[in-house]
Amino acid sequence: MPAGGGCFEVTVDDELIYSKLATGDFPDPEEILETLLARLDA
Repeated sequence: MPAGGGCFEVTVDDELIYSKLATGDFPDPEEILETLLARLDA
């Protein structure tokens, strides 16, 4: 059953890397992993 409201955000070192509030959708887990790995490589 779909729920209303709420937020899902991912931050790294106080930097927002994903916000469900901004996109309206949950992220693909691979998308989050790729973003995290790119930050580690930088």
